[in-house]
Amino acid sequence: MKKIAIYFVPGLAAGPEIFENLELSEDKYDINYLSWKTPLASEETITNYAMRMCEDLKHDNPVLVGVSFGGIMVQEMSQFVNTKKVIIISSVKKRDELPKRFQMAKFTKAYKLFPSKIVSNFENYTQYFLGKSLKKRADIYKKYLSVRSELYLNWAVTNVIKWENNGTPKNILHIHGSEDKVFPINKINNCTTIEGGTHVMILTKAKKITAIINDCLN
Repeated sequence: MKKIAIYFVPGLAAGPEIFENLELSEDKYDINYLSWKTPLASEETITNYAMRMCEDLKHDNPVLVGVSFGGIMVQEMSQFVNTKKVIIISSVKKRDELPKRFQMAKFTKAYKLFPSKIVSNFENYTQYFLGKSLKKRADIYKKYLSVRSELYLNWAVTNVIKWENNGTPKNILHIHGSEDKVFPINKINNCTTIEGGTHVMILTKAKKITAIINDCLN
């Protein structure tokens, strides 16, 4: 049986490590992970960036899976390649699904105040995290937020805020958590809901996400 080629795109500033809890069979899937590239410039369009991401696809008709900003990216990529399925997790399909604070940020340009220096130099700030729970969270951030380039971070935040979808893929599956505080589910349409899932449910609800992916692709 020919394996299904599946490519994973992580969330903003994250690396492939965020997918480590998924349990997809390597007998069934040809599993590939895409990493974020450095933007050519702060003004590079998301369309051009998506075309460059497609250069790393080595299979015809793949499944594209993206988390959060990665979900936006795989939708952009699907404009340039034929896909078996587009699966987005903890993401949005169109501008109307963004919360009002994101939409307001576009007009006020508040996104330009994003503290990219804190993320890009995260270890320098961990000394200020007090208490076991905050230190544990800081350790998680250090592990999973591995893309620290200021150019990339500023570019990515800008493109989340300013994103205008040119058309939702017909073969899309949207998996969303009922407790997502970044992209609240009351703004989301036509999704498969995971009860209790938060914006980081790719880590905490991996078994349920795995089962949904398997059911979708069988």
